[in-house]
Amino acid sequence: MGLYIHIPFCMKKCNYCDFLSFVGVPQEQSDAYFQTLLQEIDYFSEDYRNIYYVDTVFIGGGTPSLIDSSYISKLMDAVRTGFEVDKNAEISIETNPKTVTKDKLKEYLNLGINRLSMGAQSCDDELLRYLGRVHTTDDFIKNYISARECGFKNINIDLIFGIPGQTLAVWKYTLNQVIGLCPEHISFYSLQLEEGTKFYSMLQKGTLTETDEKLDRSMYSYAIKLLSKSGYVHYEISNAAKNGYQCRHNLKYWSMEDYLGLGLGAHSFIEGTRFSNVISLEQYVNIGKEYKYKQKKMTDESISPFSCWQHHNTKEDNISDYLITVMRKTQGIQFDDFKNRFGIGLEQLYGNVLRKYQNQGLIEISADRVYFTEKGMDLANIFLAEFV
Repeated sequence: MGLYIHIPFCMKKCNYCDFLSFVGVPQEQSDAYFQTLLQEIDYFSEDYRNIYYVDTVFIGGGTPSLIDSSYISKLMDAVRTGFEVDKNAEISIETNPKTVTKDKLKEYLNLGINRLSMGAQSCDDELLRYLGRVHTTDDFIKNYISARECGFKNINIDLIFGIPGQTLAVWKYTLNQVIGLCPEHISFYSLQLEEGTKFYSMLQKGTLTETDEKLDRSMYSYAIKLLSKSGYVHYEISNAAKNGYQCRHNLKYWSMEDYLGLGLGAHSFIEGTRFSNVISLEQYVNIGKEYKYKQKKMTDESISPFSCWQHHNTKEDNISDYLITVMRKTQGIQFDDFKNRFGIGLEQLYGNVLRKYQNQGLIEISADRVYFTEKGMDLANIFLAEFV
C-alpha cells in the first residue's frame, strides 16, 4: 500500500489554496503535532505491518520543506520501524522553492527520499505575487539546480494555468522554461476558485474575473501538445512524465489501490473502506495527549482514535469510485480489469451511457478499453458526473 503523510504548516497561505494548512503555529503546538503523528504511525503499524508492504510514501502539505529536516528524519525512522518498506519504494516530498535549502535536500536524500515535487506554479514573478506565492522564479531555478547537484534524479514540477490575467503567451513561456530544465514529471492544473480562499472572496466582491473558458482550454491543449512533442507521456488528465517516471503514489489513487493517510485531515482507502482524520489541529493533538496508543485497540465502531469519518463501500460505491478515478488516466478503463474486479461487463452496466458519449466525441471505445478523446479530456466532468 501507499502512505500519505500530511504536514499542515505553511509560511503563508496562498490566495488560491483550500488545502488544510496553517500559518504561524507556535513551536510547542507543531512539536505536539509531530509527536501525535508518530503515535498514529505506531498505531497503524500494529494493524498493517504483517498484511501490507509499503511501496510508496508521499509527504505532502502544507509545506513539508518549511520544517526542520530533523522532523522528517523522525517520521521516516518511524515509518521504517513500523512498516515493511520496499527497498525500491518511491518516496516523495513536496517542497516550496523559498523554504528548501541545499542542506535540507542533502538530508532528504540521506533519508532515502528519492522524488521531489517542487511547487513552481509559474515562471512569471508578477503572477507568482498575484497567487500569493512566497518564492520567485529565480528561487525556483536555483533550487532546481541545487536538487540536481545533490543527486535527485526524479523531480516533479507543479504548474498552474488559467490564472486571472495570465495570457497564453505567458503560459507558453512558463512551459518552455520548465521543459528546458528537463524534469522527469510535470503536473499542470487549471486554477479552481474554491470557497474559503482569498480568490473566491475576491470573485464574490467582483474584484477578480475568472479566466475565459476558451482561453483556459487553449492553455490546456497547448500544454498537452508541447509536452508530448518534448518527450513526456500524458498519462493522467493533469499529469505528464518521461517514460518510467509516472508518479507511482498518485497512480494508487487513480487505480483504486490501497493507501493509508496519516496526519491531520488525511484520507485513506483500505480494503474497500474510506476513512478520514479530524481536521482540527487542537483536536488531533489532544487525541495524541489523551490516547495511550499501546493500549487495547478501539472498538469496530471507529477505524482509529484519530479518524472522524468512515464509509464501508458497497459494490455500487466501488464501481462508481472506480469509474471516476480510473477514467482520469489517459489509457482509460480496461474492460477485462473491470469485469475481473466486479464480475460484470462495463458495457453490460453502462452500454447506453458509453454510446451516448461516444456519439458526442467525448470517449473512444476500442476492443479492449474505453478512454477519453482530447475533447473528452476537456469535458471530463460531464462524463464522470454520470457515475457520482
